[in-house]
Amino acid sequence: MTDWVIEGSGLTKIYRMGNQEVHALRGANVRIQRGEVLSIMGPSGSGKSTLMNILGCLDHPTAGEYILDGEIVSHLTNDQLAGIRNRKVGFIFQSFNLLPRATALSNVELPMRYAGLVKGRTQLAREALESVGLGDRVTHRPTELSGGQQQRVAIARALVNNPAIIMADEPTGNLDSKSGKEIMELLLKLNRERGTTIIVVTHDALIAAQTQRIIRLYDGLVVEEPV
Repeated sequence: MTDWVIEGSGLTKIYRMGNQEVHALRGANVRIQRGEVLSIMGPSGSGKSTLMNILGCLDHPTAGEYILDGEIVSHLTNDQLAGIRNRKVGFIFQSFNLLPRATALSNVELPMRYAGLVKGRTQLAREALESVGLGDRVTHRPTELSGGQQQRVAIARALVNNPAIIMADEPTGNLDSKSGKEIMELLLKLNRERGTTIIVVTHDALIAAQTQRIIRLYDGLVVEEPV
């Protein structure tokens, strides 16, 4: 039996704006294997961000079923969804989303603070930073780091709770080509060494070409999913 870390069936999302309904997803089906590296692509308005929000447990589908790491999460309350998100999903954003006044170490500790972990938290954060090549930058604040280094801190933060999946939303979008290449190489290295499932949402065909599979969305539907 294939080990699916993500199974989404008939995922629908309708946003209501006054008397109008916007159908962002129209019954999308998606399955992702544990340890896979894939990208999600599609034009603006295709449903990429909506699908990412649902897969990352940031939002509920209006209809359909979503199973993450063996748990049905599509019908959970917001509080339950937040707990699942903290344990099972690591996020990497284009804008890094680091606390500007906190050190790299403190930024990486955040997911463990939210999870209530106290014992060993600092050591785990140090190890996560070392794994992304920033063992000598633990006391630096974001303003003291380059863009590529800030994104490495964000990757360490995403990894520290050992999540089932990492969602990377345009992770190289704010970086120069050299730093962007280094970040993709790092993500692929972490996948090889840890078996972490990595989902990259991107407009960049060169980034998508480095992943094992591309899911394409058009008008709220998965219309192409080559292996």
